[in-house]
Amino acid sequence: MSKSSVEKSVATTEPHHSLDNRPVDGLLKDLVARFDPQFRYTFVNMAVEQATGRSAQEFIGKTNQEMGMPAELVALWHRKLSDVFESGKPAELEFDFPSPDGPRHFVSRLTAEFSREGNVTSVVSVAQDVTEVTRIREKIQKLEMLLEQVRVRELQVSNTLGAVTAVEHFRAIVESSDDAIISKTLDGIVTSWNPGAQAVFGYSEPEMLGKPMLMLFPPDKSDEERFILEKIMEGEKVDHFETTRVRKDGQHINVSVTISPIRDVSGRIIGASKIARDITRRQQLEIASREFEAIVQSTDDAIIGKSLKGIITSWNRGAERMFGYAEAEMIGQPILRLLPSDREGEESIILEKIKSGSIVDHFETIRICKDGRAIDVSVTISPIRNMAGELVGASKIARDISAQKFAIRQLRLTASVFTNTSEGILITDRTGTIVEVNEAFSRITGYSRDEVTGQNPRMFRSSRQGPEVLQSIRKSLLKSGGWKGELWSRRKNGEAYSAWLTVSRVNGSSGRVRNYVALFSDVTVLKQQQEELEHGAHFDPLTDLPNRLLLSDRLNQSMTMCQRHHQSLAVLYLDLDGFKAINDQFGHEVGDELLIAVSKRMKLALRDVDTLARIGGDEFVAVLADVGSIQACTHLATRVLTACAEPVRIQGNDLKVTASIGITMYPQDNAEADQLMRHADQAMYEAKQSGKNKFHIFDSAQDAEVKNRSMQQDLIAQGLSRQEFVLHYQPKVNMRTGAVVGVEALIRWQHPDRGLLAPGAFLPAIEKHPLIEVLGSWVLETALKQMSTWKSQGLVLSVSVNIAARQLQQESFARHLSELLSNFPTVDAHCLELEILETSALNDIGSTSTIMQECHRLGVRFAIDDFGTGYSSLTYLRHLPVETLKIDQSFIRDMLSDQNDLSIVKGVIGLATAFQREVIAEGVETVAHGKKLLELGCHLAQGYEIARPMPENQILNWCATWAPPEEWTLTRESGENLARK
Repeated sequence: MSKSSVEKSVATTEPHHSLDNRPVDGLLKDLVARFDPQFRYTFVNMAVEQATGRSAQEFIGKTNQEMGMPAELVALWHRKLSDVFESGKPAELEFDFPSPDGPRHFVSRLTAEFSREGNVTSVVSVAQDVTEVTRIREKIQKLEMLLEQVRVRELQVSNTLGAVTAVEHFRAIVESSDDAIISKTLDGIVTSWNPGAQAVFGYSEPEMLGKPMLMLFPPDKSDEERFILEKIMEGEKVDHFETTRVRKDGQHINVSVTISPIRDVSGRIIGASKIARDITRRQQLEIASREFEAIVQSTDDAIIGKSLKGIITSWNRGAERMFGYAEAEMIGQPILRLLPSDREGEESIILEKIKSGSIVDHFETIRICKDGRAIDVSVTISPIRNMAGELVGASKIARDISAQKFAIRQLRLTASVFTNTSEGILITDRTGTIVEVNEAFSRITGYSRDEVTGQNPRMFRSSRQGPEVLQSIRKSLLKSGGWKGELWSRRKNGEAYSAWLTVSRVNGSSGRVRNYVALFSDVTVLKQQQEELEHGAHFDPLTDLPNRLLLSDRLNQSMTMCQRHHQSLAVLYLDLDGFKAINDQFGHEVGDELLIAVSKRMKLALRDVDTLARIGGDEFVAVLADVGSIQACTHLATRVLTACAEPVRIQGNDLKVTASIGITMYPQDNAEADQLMRHADQAMYEAKQSGKNKFHIFDSAQDAEVKNRSMQQDLIAQGLSRQEFVLHYQPKVNMRTGAVVGVEALIRWQHPDRGLLAPGAFLPAIEKHPLIEVLGSWVLETALKQMSTWKSQGLVLSVSVNIAARQLQQESFARHLSELLSNFPTVDAHCLELEILETSALNDIGSTSTIMQECHRLGVRFAIDDFGTGYSSLTYLRHLPVETLKIDQSFIRDMLSDQNDLSIVKGVIGLATAFQREVIAEGVETVAHGKKLLELGCHLAQGYEIARPMPENQILNWCATWAPPEEWTLTRESGENLARK
């Protein structure tokens, strides 16, 4: 029988476990059971049920002890099963089993079952009832002894008559036995031969009496007679010896032989009795059982046995693979465990059909696997009956048809796609003849199916399509089996359209080309939209000039040409001066018209080979290709400036803008394209700073300075985040009285490599950068915190903090200052003095004055630092809420030797007196400087002669120990100054 036919047989007729309820089971009188490694029953056959009066379900999952077996017999079974599980070798054991007719004697053969990896997974016990054989053997032994006694003791008539009666009784037993019962001499000559022997071996009694037993032996078994004789002569019994014998018809049969010695009245061994049972049929059934076991375990189908209550009694490896549960997990579990909750009613319907004797054949349903997956299965269920014909359960074969169902769904989907897809589909045979098209094909081309079937696709060729694409398609199909791309095709009405086409080769089972399949879409509208999008992606929508993306491409191309032909190019960065004011005043519509008009004029001012691009707002970039010299470049730049400066009349208004242009040359400025743009932008900024309506050529030295400043700014930001900045404090004193009137907070950078740095080493790099605001805020907060600390130590000092113009002019400055003061409630706001440079105060006096007034209302005082450097704007002094003027140290340093500086110092002191402001001199480095200042009427000062800036932890001690020079305390003001006061 072929494997496929065997599988088909299993799928339709066989029950679901290798040992449970198979056709061969009904023929077995032997008790068959299977044990797992914990010695629990996983299967028993019908013979066990009949012998014990218990159902198979009662055995499953239980041990012999749990089934009530006597303790000594449980121990024997335990020992034998352990041996087989450990060694894998067969074993035998004899045991007595109670029955209604009295104890029955069994011989069990234990055989291991192995996994594919060679591990023992279970042990099968086949127990044979040898009760009758044992009884017959014992009676024959007694009979032989009695016969010998009859021959020896002929004179004992009465005993002899009794023996004859016993002989007749035993002979009746021997004659009725189905087993072969034979006696022989020690020479192997047959001396008795019962009807059972004739049935087993085919020889009649006359044919065998006096004949040698070797007649029954196959040639390769002749040595067994000598082995048996040796055992008999030693007085041993050969019990259940399985071997092969030859029948009269030449057929080899398997027999189980039990041989016992025959003794005379003196106990001397004179022969042997032999009981032989034909076990050929049993072994055939065992082989069939193992073969069936292999089939059941190797099939991919799930084969399951269950009781009438729906409890699983058997579970093959196919079920393990299909559902994911091991046999041990499912034996004894309800079959409902595999059913979805909405299908549990199926079980009762199936049970009713089984009880009626029907077979449920190829019933398609859904079952649930261990991992929660739902699978499609086809189920065949058959009733199982015992030997009495009673229904005891059902066998179930389940086949996973999920893949089949999926394939069907895919086929339906494919058919639906073919019919309903928006893409045209065309199928040809291997020669290129059209065999099928879909509805979308007809909708796109205008041709019906009947019009194109049998034709060649060449009928759709458009004159707009060159032959090279068709050649490419043929080559690609031959080489790789597919092609995709865009081509022009023709509709039925002659209209050309653009199609995106995918062609695939389809091979048959032989590997030869069977069909070609083409899928295509009409992309004409998409192509037009794409062209519009590409234009929009590269051109400015307002002026239709190239945008930044196209500019980058053209600049890179021009740079490549310059390298190849040793030429030069120029990049002009243009920004319109005054455009924002016009746009704000007249609106965006007028502004847009102005941009369009100016861009047209600039383009006319350039050459055709040049590129003018709008990169945003009122910013433009021109790339001048192949400019021979800087003079040629500046000539074109001048033309652009002239074109921009001409008035433009829009909506009755004459509008005028100018341009600031930054220029850089390549390869003189040997940078990448992006860097060239930045350099031109920097140069444009310089043009704006120097008065607008002009151009400026990029200076690499200036660029290096910008880069260095940027690097410094990064380092300062890092230093701030790493808390590398500190404040030092320089005392301010009254030189005449010696009183300490305050300190000035001066920032220092504790640089990890360069040591302690003064402000001049780093502040210039950030004076126009947002970092100056961050750093200034840190100084303010740190100074307030220190003031709070000093006050807790009993020292109240006025602290001056320098504020940068950029920080002061922030609209939120006063609010931020108020928040800082609220964080330090013990600090008197009047003790905080903000120092601002005279030049920054006068730069935007309106807004500066407003902000200073807001801060003044908080209680904060102001001082003008470096007073005298903005002398021409002193008339504005009365508008600022300033309490103190600081004379710049540059005037103090040289006033003893320079009459001009001395005059300025006198003027500042006089101005302060006139405006009723305090005046303080900074940079007092000698006693003489202080003495002169006192003579002029300036009592307050700071400088190295008084104290150098120091850390906060030194201030307390300095204040306690400082005293002014004696010359200062004795100095009197000049009469001129006193008169002025």
